[in-house]
Amino acid sequence: MQTKPKTRNPVSSATEDPVTGYAVQVVDGEVVAGPHVRDACKRHLKDIENQEKTSLVWDLDKARFAIEFFEEVLCLNGGQFEGEPFIMLDWQLFILGSLFGWYGPDGYRRFRMAYVETGKGSGKSPLAAGIGLYGLVADQEPRAEIYAAATKKDQAMILFRDAIAMVDQSDQLRDRLVKSGSSGKEWNLAYHAANSFFRPISSDNSQSGPRPHFALLDEVHEHKKGDVLEMMRAGTKSRRQALIFMITNSGTDRGSVCYDYHDYSRKVCSGQLEDDSFFAYVCSLDEGDDPFRSESCWPKANPSLEFGVPGYKYIREQVTQARGMASKEGVVRRLNFCQWVDSDSTLISADAWFQCEDKEFNPELLRGRKCYAGLELGSTQDLTACVVLFEPTEVDPFWRQVEYFWVPGDGLGKKSADDRVPYDTWRNKGFVNALPGGSVDKKDVAHKLVEIHAEYELQTIAFDRWRIKDLEMIFQDLGVELPLEPFGQGYQSMAPAVDQYEHLIIGKTLRHTGNPCMNWNASNAVVEMDPSGNRKLSKRKATGRIDGMVAAVMAAGVTTQEIQPPSVYETRGILSL
Repeated sequence: MQTKPKTRNPVSSATEDPVTGYAVQVVDGEVVAGPHVRDACKRHLKDIENQEKTSLVWDLDKARFAIEFFEEVLCLNGGQFEGEPFIMLDWQLFILGSLFGWYGPDGYRRFRMAYVETGKGSGKSPLAAGIGLYGLVADQEPRAEIYAAATKKDQAMILFRDAIAMVDQSDQLRDRLVKSGSSGKEWNLAYHAANSFFRPISSDNSQSGPRPHFALLDEVHEHKKGDVLEMMRAGTKSRRQALIFMITNSGTDRGSVCYDYHDYSRKVCSGQLEDDSFFAYVCSLDEGDDPFRSESCWPKANPSLEFGVPGYKYIREQVTQARGMASKEGVVRRLNFCQWVDSDSTLISADAWFQCEDKEFNPELLRGRKCYAGLELGSTQDLTACVVLFEPTEVDPFWRQVEYFWVPGDGLGKKSADDRVPYDTWRNKGFVNALPGGSVDKKDVAHKLVEIHAEYELQTIAFDRWRIKDLEMIFQDLGVELPLEPFGQGYQSMAPAVDQYEHLIIGKTLRHTGNPCMNWNASNAVVEMDPSGNRKLSKRKATGRIDGMVAAVMAAGVTTQEIQPPSVYETRGILSL
């Protein structure tokens, strides 16, 4: 069990170096930290050792000055911390001291950009708000412009409101700064003694030509594009000691600007890339750590945890809920354990999926069994999938799943690069059909369905009605009649099908073949929910293709009930009167 949370005292000794002290403790293993934080601390110690060679300067007095501003001028706000002095935690000291204690050979501060990624509730936002206030009143920058920046104004206001609350709590700042706007709706902090200001800014109301001294970017993982960041960076060119300070939780989109900085951060900290102007503190777990099985790795993602923030009790509750709800696992892994996942609303956890894999699948088990198919016809250049579910028997009590995939054969290398998967390897190993041509050969799809119908007791082929006409014409030309049934893609048809397929997975009554294309589709599968709690798969939210999962869910939907007629709203939409 966790002992009483640690406490720390204000920095008091004139000779103490809490920044370097923290780095030493992390490297020596006295403080539990993940690989990227360990690398950041090694970088700090190496730079101190090599100051004469690199002309970098570690100025402890400057670092202590910034730390003392926090601990002597600022107060925290909210809940149990309301009005308490901002006594910094060790990891916050390391970040703040590094930013304001390191100087370059030109005599100006070394770091102009900083990226901080930690678990939710660790204390990033108060740290960022405090840095903004320091830049406003204590950094001796004439006409300093300080921005709390985000893509949306509401998001920018969250961090700015933290700064407002700190001003209200501070005896030293309350009368020196002028607020604009009514209580709770402030939009500007002015420091008239230096003609400086601190205000929120967003891409949806951005002003022309900001020249930030400090730009504080919150929740970078929610930034769809890098326009806000680039706007801030462009404005710092005329500032000698500008700082762009980014804070975030881990995200879901590995193609995002946030992941680019996450990846750049780890490379800079490890020494793979050299950038003396870039600081990073990236929390993460080590390879092999399983936060759902052991609490020992939790502080690696939550650097304030040993000090009671957000607390073991809270995270235990999150883990317990995630174990019981597959759709919550991704959220908990991302927010609480700094793991980049494919989506928050993942339908099936990786553990549950791979527990259903049959590594020694024998096709002979399928002889004479009833089966149900789901067919997801992609557009001409997309992935097409057919998934077949075979009923259990007395001899074999599992639902057996077999998957078939098609992609255009021409340009397969480019498609592999676009989708970031090895289609060419999958084709060579028989996991994916890729015939020559610039589009999926629907004749090949039709012949496979005819083959399945002839070989097994195929009861139904569920399909999305929007792309079936060409296939139906091929069946007519072949002179065959297959048990085709349209399957609506809205909540009415998909919700019970999603529930049924999830039940088969979680109940471990399904066995799939381990087709890597299907594994990839399963990892991408995310759901969206209507106000009544009904779920359907969402291609819009997925970060990769999910056609195989759509086909599997449709197949599951016709295994237990007759297909209901689709809602008129799914076919012709809502009419305006």
